[in-house]
Amino acid sequence: MRNTAKFTTAVLAAGALTLGLTACGSGSDSASDTSGPLVVAATPVPHAEILNYVKDNLAKKAGLDLEVKEFTDYVTPNTATEDGSVGANYFQTEPYLEDFNKKNGTHLKSVASVHLEPLGLYSNKADKASDLKNGATIAVPNDTVTEARALQLMADNGLLTLKDGVGTSATTADITENPKNLKFKELEAAQTPRSLNDVDAAVINGNYALEADLKPSEDALVLESAENNPNVNLLVVKEGNEDDPRVEKLAKLLTSDEVKKFIDENYSGSVIASF
Repeated sequence: MRNTAKFTTAVLAAGALTLGLTACGSGSDSASDTSGPLVVAATPVPHAEILNYVKDNLAKKAGLDLEVKEFTDYVTPNTATEDGSVGANYFQTEPYLEDFNKKNGTHLKSVASVHLEPLGLYSNKADKASDLKNGATIAVPNDTVTEARALQLMADNGLLTLKDGVGTSATTADITENPKNLKFKELEAAQTPRSLNDVDAAVINGNYALEADLKPSEDALVLESAENNPNVNLLVVKEGNEDDPRVEKLAKLLTSDEVKKFIDENYSGSVIASF
C-alpha cells in the first residue's frame, strides 16, 4: 500500500472527504432535530435492504420515522454523519471506523453491532485457491484496513505468510513468504468485482460480492471465518448523539429477533447476524 497507486487513492479520498463535507454541509442538519425522521446512510446491499425491512415492517410500531439514504462509497456516509446531514450510518466495521476517525479527525462512534459479511477470495479462472498459477495477480481493496484484512485472509489459507503482529496495519511489504509469487493490484473496494475478468482472483467485500450476484458462502474460493471475527458491521453516529431516542429505537430494532430471521432467510450464510 505504500506505492504510487495508493498515494493517488489517498489524495482522491482526501478530495472526496473535502467535497463530501462541502456538499453535505449545504443541506439541513437532520441530526439536530430529534423530532424529525432519522436519516441513515447505508450502502445498498445488505445494509439498505436490512434498513428498509425495518422501515417497512418494524419502525412504525416502534414509533420510529426512518429514512434510508443509499451511498456506494465508504467515505461519504461518514462525512455526512460527521457534519449532521444524516443522523447515523450503517456500512462499516470497527477497524475501518477507528482508522477513518484517526485519519480524518472525525468523531464517530458505534452504537450497535449488527452483522458480519465474511470477506472472500473469488476467481473466474480457478476453482480453488490451490489452482492459482505461479505469478497470479490478485485484486485487493485499497483502503488500509480492508487490504490488511484481505492479506490476512490469504495468510490464513496458506497462500502467503505475514510478519507476526501486523494485524489491521498489514501491507504487501509485510509479506515474508509468497510461495506462488502472487502479485497484487490495489483497487477501490467497489471495483474489485468488476476486475474478475482482468485478474486471476480478487478479494471482495461481502456487500460488493452480493451486489455482483456472487454468493460468498458458495462462490468464494476461501472465506473468512465468522468465529472471533472483529469485522462486524455497525450502526454508527456522531459522538454525542448516542442517546438520541430515534437512534436507540433503531439499534434495538436492528438487533431484534425479526431482523435476525430476515438476515438468516435472505442471505444464506453470506451475511451473519452478530447478536
